[in-house]
Amino acid sequence: MKVSAANLLKRMYAHKYVYLLVLPLAAFYIIFSYIPMYGISLAFKTFNYSLGITGSPWNNFQNFKEVLTEPLFFRAFRNTCLISLGRLVIEFPIPIVLALLLNEISKYRLKRIYQTIFTFPHFLSWVIMSGILINMLSDRGVVNQILEAMGKDKNRILMEPVNFVALVFGSNIWKEAGWSTILYLASIAGINPELYEAATVDGANRWQQVWVITWPTIQNTALILLILAVGNTMNGGFDQIFNMYNPTVFKYGDIIDTYVYRSAFRDSTGFGFTTTVGFMKSIVNFALLFGANKVVRLMGSEGLL
Repeated sequence: MKVSAANLLKRMYAHKYVYLLVLPLAAFYIIFSYIPMYGISLAFKTFNYSLGITGSPWNNFQNFKEVLTEPLFFRAFRNTCLISLGRLVIEFPIPIVLALLLNEISKYRLKRIYQTIFTFPHFLSWVIMSGILINMLSDRGVVNQILEAMGKDKNRILMEPVNFVALVFGSNIWKEAGWSTILYLASIAGINPELYEAATVDGANRWQQVWVITWPTIQNTALILLILAVGNTMNGGFDQIFNMYNPTVFKYGDIIDTYVYRSAFRDSTGFGFTTTVGFMKSIVNFALLFGANKVVRLMGSEGLL
């Protein structure tokens, strides 16, 4: 059914306050996401400051050739994939398990206390969190001072690449796991208590109730969040890693975003080079998002589209 322009304007006027609420968000994305998209053309040009973006000459995919022959890019790409895979395998299930455990706490006040404790780290920036971790784990940090007093060897977590990656996973779980449980707890809150009562009458224990009643309720939520997480694979977590890493852990800790940052502001590779890296990253994320959505739909779930 087609809607004429006049009818559309009438409907928009009738719901004008709803559109006013949406307007700031729409303006944000238009200004910061859509208008800057013309800058993607830099990936295909040799940027000249005097000519600007539109006036700079095309370079016959030279930026792509440079990126695809740069060993450091492939190292960053590999690290991003491995860290993101680790986030999916290690970090993603933790909020689900945590939500299920919190749901089993019968005392409301105790449940809220635990939820507050788990959620609080989310509101601390990675600048603060990394400062805490560095002060604890650095060469003269609290942990090493305790180990030294006990006559044991110092830890080198911040200096050893493999241990640093483990710290990345652990610290992100500490910071974000509690916050991520909110959506799952909201889904669980919508379950009719009579279902649990009926299951108890039928002789089901708590584990069976979780598997038959609770998990199917939050399954679709988990799958949608999984699709979004897969579509965010090429974003390895710039804020976290940038504030924690150092040159000694570049081998496994350097991701695409930190590589682009150094290329743009330290190595002076040019806007065309860094735009090309970002453009390629977006293409991969786009493909992974739709691929994950397709797989979830084939599994019988609704997915995003």
